[in-house]
Amino acid sequence: MRTLRFFFLISFSLLLAVTHAKGAEFSLASPFTDHMVPQRGLSVPVWGTAEVGAKVTVNFAGQKKSAVANDAGKWKLVLDSLEGSAKGTDFSAKTDQGGDIQLSDVVVGEVWICSGQSNMQMGRGGIDELKNLSEKNLRTFEVKRTVAFTEQERAEGKWAVAGPGSAVAFGFAHFLAKETDVPVGIILAAWGSSSIEAWMPRDMTEQFPHFKTIMEEWDANTEAQEQIKAALAKGKWSGPEDVFMRRQPCILYNAMIAPLAPYSCRGLVWYQGERNTRYISGMPDEPWYHRVAGIREYDEVLKGWMQRYRQEWGRDDFHFLMVMLPGYGSLLKTGPTMQPNHPSSHSWAWMRESQMAALDLPHTGVANTIDLGDVKNIHPKDKAPIGQRLALIAARDTLGLDVEASGPVFVNVAAKGDRIVVQFDHAKGLKTTDGKAPREFWIADQAAKEWKPAVAKIAGQTVELHSPEVAKPAVVRYAFTGKPDVNLVNEADLPAYPFRTDQGDP
Repeated sequence: MRTLRFFFLISFSLLLAVTHAKGAEFSLASPFTDHMVPQRGLSVPVWGTAEVGAKVTVNFAGQKKSAVANDAGKWKLVLDSLEGSAKGTDFSAKTDQGGDIQLSDVVVGEVWICSGQSNMQMGRGGIDELKNLSEKNLRTFEVKRTVAFTEQERAEGKWAVAGPGSAVAFGFAHFLAKETDVPVGIILAAWGSSSIEAWMPRDMTEQFPHFKTIMEEWDANTEAQEQIKAALAKGKWSGPEDVFMRRQPCILYNAMIAPLAPYSCRGLVWYQGERNTRYISGMPDEPWYHRVAGIREYDEVLKGWMQRYRQEWGRDDFHFLMVMLPGYGSLLKTGPTMQPNHPSSHSWAWMRESQMAALDLPHTGVANTIDLGDVKNIHPKDKAPIGQRLALIAARDTLGLDVEASGPVFVNVAAKGDRIVVQFDHAKGLKTTDGKAPREFWIADQAAKEWKPAVAKIAGQTVELHSPEVAKPAVVRYAFTGKPDVNLVNEADLPAYPFRTDQGDP
């Protein structure tokens, strides 16, 4: 009798599941709305929900593709590569059971996700350099800033025929649009003071022990979860609730990134890292706000995160463009010195080094901001050059244009007695912005490692360094302070990237 009852319970549960799936509303995934921009030159996944067994047919740009909804009421098909077009056309999706969705004014162009924390979210309204820039050929899908305890299938937002409100994203979109004849679409998913852990899927706990610890602590923190549930239930939350939510791990990814994949786009622009500069290394046993990867661990976490997103999109060539953290004078108390202009201080220089490690992976770029920023303001207004430099990298690496997108990049050093010569790539027309000698070079011998400011002189595409206090210089650090006063550029007026030639920990 007990076996028979168990059988009926199981059968009834399966019936409920099938009934629920059969009643699934016919829908397209949330990034598919009027005015949308799919990516040109790549296959275009299209997905959504429908009744189980329903045949879904999509018509767009002369293509007609079909798929059948599975037992969970989900369907997916893939359109072939599309030609770029600024002319809006219709997009239709229908089922053989009467479902009909019509989208209008769909264009095809270059699409990027722009994500990160407050300096990506920061608006463009108060930035004079961006006020008069054209929004022609720009479109934006802004993802509502919210959280979720599990990975969501839908995000709230819609495409608008306008540039993004974000200063960096708008500058990037505007300057990129000038390099091409097709629309530029931006998907903006950013939230202030969020750590990289906030944008990491839960399964990355298998790769990073620190993240496993963070998520175990989060799972055990029922008080925090109830607090967030209460805020979500209200539909509108207070300022303190907003801050509390966006500083938690994983739950931003669940709500704001998971629903976007695998929407066709070129890649992702990432302006984040400030939250992860709380300490130089390790994760101290302190309150939840401090529970993020430190500066020295950020490089491996960043690369792992990028590879995980590539898996989510199913593309090894999913591009990542990083914004290097600009100049800022804050120091950590753990350094061997608290001198703000000394290369041994524990400053943002070490985070920039971790960000540059992203270049170990293919299809990546880092926009150099070492000449920008504010010694006291963590939210500087000089965002226009960041957008322009990002656009140059994208134009070179994804549009195939022959443009100089990089400032001078360190290649190697050669010691010559009491002097040391630094060789650069991307150094054509090497010069300084003010006609003076290059600044912010420090040298030391191999043994004592006592850093001394170097006297620097440009020699062709190299810089020759010496100091009367260093008899045999062996190692070099350049622009390796929180807010260096740099002036070294190439003929494209792009700044030299910071670097150090010594190895080991700070």
